[in-house]
Amino acid sequence: MSVQSVFPALERLLPLVQKPVQYVGGELNAVVKPWDDVTVRWVLMYPDAYEVGIPNQGVQILYEVLNERMDTLCERSYAVWPDLEKLMRENNVPQFTLESHRPVGAFDVFGLSFATELGYTNMLTAIDLAGIPIHSADRGDNDPIVVAGGHAAFNPEAVADFIDCAVMGDGEQAVLAMTDIIADFRRNGSPGGREELLLRLAKAGVVYVPKFYDVEYHEDGRIRRVAPNQPGVPWRVAKHTVMNLDEWPYPKAPLVPLAESVHERMSVEIFRGCTRGCRFCQAGMITRPVRERSKTTIAEMVNNGLEKTGYEEIGLLSLSSADHSEIAEIAKGLADQYEDTQTALSLPSTRVDAFNIDLANELSRNGRRSGLTFAPEGGSERIRKVINKMVTEEDLVRTVTTAYAAGWRQVKLYFMCGLPTEEDEDVLQIARLAHEVIKAGREVTGRKDIRCTVSIGGFVPKPHTPFQWAAQLDHATTDSRLKKLRDAIREDRAYAKSIGVRYHDGKPGIVEGLLSRGDRRVGRVIEQVWRDGARFDGWSEHFSYDNWMKAAEVALADLPVDVDWYTIRERELSEVLPWDHLDSGLDKEWLWEDWQDALAEVEVEDCRWTPCFDCGVCDHMGTEIQVGPTNTVMLPMPVIPSKVTVSSES
Repeated sequence: MSVQSVFPALERLLPLVQKPVQYVGGELNAVVKPWDDVTVRWVLMYPDAYEVGIPNQGVQILYEVLNERMDTLCERSYAVWPDLEKLMRENNVPQFTLESHRPVGAFDVFGLSFATELGYTNMLTAIDLAGIPIHSADRGDNDPIVVAGGHAAFNPEAVADFIDCAVMGDGEQAVLAMTDIIADFRRNGSPGGREELLLRLAKAGVVYVPKFYDVEYHEDGRIRRVAPNQPGVPWRVAKHTVMNLDEWPYPKAPLVPLAESVHERMSVEIFRGCTRGCRFCQAGMITRPVRERSKTTIAEMVNNGLEKTGYEEIGLLSLSSADHSEIAEIAKGLADQYEDTQTALSLPSTRVDAFNIDLANELSRNGRRSGLTFAPEGGSERIRKVINKMVTEEDLVRTVTTAYAAGWRQVKLYFMCGLPTEEDEDVLQIARLAHEVIKAGREVTGRKDIRCTVSIGGFVPKPHTPFQWAAQLDHATTDSRLKKLRDAIREDRAYAKSIGVRYHDGKPGIVEGLLSRGDRRVGRVIEQVWRDGARFDGWSEHFSYDNWMKAAEVALADLPVDVDWYTIRERELSEVLPWDHLDSGLDKEWLWEDWQDALAEVEVEDCRWTPCFDCGVCDHMGTEIQVGPTNTVMLPMPVIPSKVTVSSES
């Protein structure tokens, strides 16, 4: 039966809210399919504002993959701002999609992609506005299957009460496998209802379904074990890995937003995964192994995307884009191809030891030289050994000096505060590094307009990393160290005006730490703070640490755990971690050994170029590292006359 659009009711509310254009849909390359012509209906959501959500590469890829199926339609939804939420509740307007403005609750599957756990309260708002019971146990056969994905899905236990299932890893093949199971289930009359559908999905190993796993606890609060409660459900659920990116050249027709977004560019993912082994980096650990896209496919995607969107900037994306084994050929080929056009290229995520001035010059040929971003992460050489960031002070100063000499005037250096074994002196070394960078830049250029921005984030231990056992630094100590650093930078008046400092206080990191390493009991805290009004916790102007702490005090009052127990407590190897039954491919023993290496300040090389270190991913997952050479040339393509502007930035 067809489902009607809610737009007539929504339209009356739009003049009363800020940025109404973000709710109207109709973007270039959006797909609208007849409701009655398909078997399975998906809605995908990035649980943040439209301006943040629409550029999300993961959602755009899955949107196209699903809509290419004849028996499936897929639409999108984003978090609504509190002003519209209030009006929607007052006027009984449900959470809606942008393509057809149909109610989210009418779809078969509601998929949410989480890049950060701070989007959990927005998820509850969307579920509730959609008229879906917020607890999965209360949902009926007519409610959508709520699916979590993204990096946070590698430990979805904190939201286990609210989601029906979670997809770990690459989503392209996973959503198609889910759709096959759901379509077959629907065509056969939905025997056994919702429970049977979830059981089929779980037994197939496509998703993790929390309700089919029981968690037992020790009296002191630690987990005793996690075990399946249904026959045929796997003891461990494995991540999905796409092994040939050239077979998945998505997005083919990227969405072009109507309203301003945080990234006004077309993005092409040039490779997936990272084996650098940075111990703090969950993204690098859980996306192993490295899989490169060929330079031929990259060129085709760039050309096709520009034709379909009209964008004037292309971002070559990955966790460390300059690490692509054929990046020099890719940069030269694209610069040649788009010379004398208005097309700009950006190369984000540039490591200090991967930066090559020849590459940078190629990228900036005939174009502007905007800021460069490098991420030493740790202030002292000692702490960089702890985190396996193999960058020396000499490497950093030499690289930045080369950039200044080649015409750049602005660099940004990213560091973290609160890393394991860190002391005040490790953080204060950041000030000395910044001073050395400015000094070297002035010497090599003979100019005073050299600038450096120091950006500092708080470290949050993440699941499936060697630091998953580490104690998180309390927010008071984090703030104290950041204040000392700011004062140290300002003390030297010869350089202070040339150095900018940006940082956030330590409180949001504590909440993120609670959610990222939390178990099912943390769901009580999320629900309590949401009911108390928490929304858009990733935005500093909406985040309230005090509200989270009050909610935790209430929600955990009858349990032997609290916020400190989840955050600033160090774990032992013998402890069962909430995500141990979720398989990222990494051996727990290998992660523990790497944690011990970190404490001993022992560095480990990149396994792409050295013998295998037996992390477990390739053996367990049946995968392998894929790098160039492509052995084919980039396809010649017509050049549109104008002017090229190519830059390297983050």
